[in-house]
Amino acid sequence: MSQENVEAFKRAIEAFNLGDVEAALEDIHPEVEWHPVLQASVAGSAVYRGHDGVREMWRDTHQAFDIHAGYPEIRDLGDCLVALDHVRAIGRGSGAVTESPLCYVVEFRDAKGVRIRGYLDPAEALEAAEIPEERGP
Repeated sequence: MSQENVEAFKRAIEAFNLGDVEAALEDIHPEVEWHPVLQASVAGSAVYRGHDGVREMWRDTHQAFDIHAGYPEIRDLGDCLVALDHVRAIGRGSGAVTESPLCYVVEFRDAKGVRIRGYLDPAEALEAAEIPEERGP
């Protein structure tokens, strides 16, 4: 089941990258609770619930930014995964380019993401998933 979850995450990210939120929703549980870090950093807290909430979050984010993510590092934890990446966002109005870590901890139910939490710090994402951060020499 866990590889199925990783594949579902990858399909959803690819759909988001293509701008196809409806295709992404095929791999997101109808009872999803999404805690996006970008909106939370501006508003103090943000939670989007259900497919309509994901559509709203997508619309709000992509009115302001063009974002592309690939998530080359995914740690499969069975019914949960941690995805680590740096994303590049381009302001739609200003053309300003921003690069930042953007990590997700995703819990699954029925092979669909049901609880999604975003993090700007990979160490925080790993801690939230209860994975010790790997330290260099």
